[in-house]
Amino acid sequence: MARRSAADGASLQRRTIKEVAARAGVSPATVSRVIGGTYPVAAATRARVRRAMRELDYVVNANARALVAATSNTVAFVVNDVTGPFFAHIARGVEEQATAEGRLCLVCTTHGDPDRELALINLMREQRAEAVILVGGVPETPEYQDRMAKLAHALDGSGSRLVLCGRPALNGDVPQTVVEYDNEGGAFAMTSYLLSAGHERIALLGTVDGLPTSTGRIHGYERALRGRGLPVDPGLMVKGPFAREFGYRATRDLLDRKAEFSAIFAMTDMVAAGVLFALREAGVRVPDDVSVVGFDDIPLAEDLFPALTTVHVPHEELGRAAVRMALNRSEHGGGQYLKMGTHIVIRDSVGPARS
Repeated sequence: MARRSAADGASLQRRTIKEVAARAGVSPATVSRVIGGTYPVAAATRARVRRAMRELDYVVNANARALVAATSNTVAFVVNDVTGPFFAHIARGVEEQATAEGRLCLVCTTHGDPDRELALINLMREQRAEAVILVGGVPETPEYQDRMAKLAHALDGSGSRLVLCGRPALNGDVPQTVVEYDNEGGAFAMTSYLLSAGHERIALLGTVDGLPTSTGRIHGYERALRGRGLPVDPGLMVKGPFAREFGYRATRDLLDRKAEFSAIFAMTDMVAAGVLFALREAGVRVPDDVSVVGFDDIPLAEDLFPALTTVHVPHEELGRAAVRMALNRSEHGGGQYLKMGTHIVIRDSVGPARS
């Protein structure tokens, strides 16, 4: 029986990632990323690593690869602040659907910090979450688009899924699931409703530059005014956060500078809560003197005085659809985009404009 030569024995020994990295001139971590597809790697670097693997006859450990590919049956829900009713009700929909799908739901908060959001997404990828659901609007910049596209590819490579809930789709060919709602249509319908009641001077409180949620509502408001041949008065469009305190301050400022308006369109119901308090404090009757409307239809809206006319957003169904689509992609085929409708809920805070 012929003996194997030393060269034959060397060719049969198991190669290591470190040897592949040395041959390709990269770090072992880069080799792992190419093997697992867990992070974007430049095409030239990826080709160099694969060539080194072929030259060294490197064989991937099947058990290790299976471990990398496995998911943890977990859905991650990443949100700015869970105390806000808008986010809380989407979270409820996410949790209910995740439970129905046999998954555990993890809730993570960013507190409005983009770097923390990035860190949380990477952490959930490392924990092999099956889907990472980002909720709520963020300012869209080229940097944001680039960063999120890379994260989407990294998640996809590790068997996970980036889900944008209440955010518009990323540009380009990006693996993503998008569930949003019709901000512009809702604002157009509400502004048209106020116009039909005779209101032509409508203050818009809570505009935020670069925020898609705000931009859509502004477009709907302006489109309705222009459709009636009315000018858009920048003096009635007040910038500020989606917060009750802002609604109060902005309304007091409108009254103090004696701005001419007969209705206030608050960009969220929380802003509207501050508006109503400021008007009541100033002795202005709603809806006899000024009409007030909001957007979101959170449970608080019905309990305000007077009960708030607002735009209904299907919060819980947004959350349920986000989970359902992300976890059952084969059933939806290429349909990983869904825009849900909004509609007006008429209550007691709108009356006819006074002559």
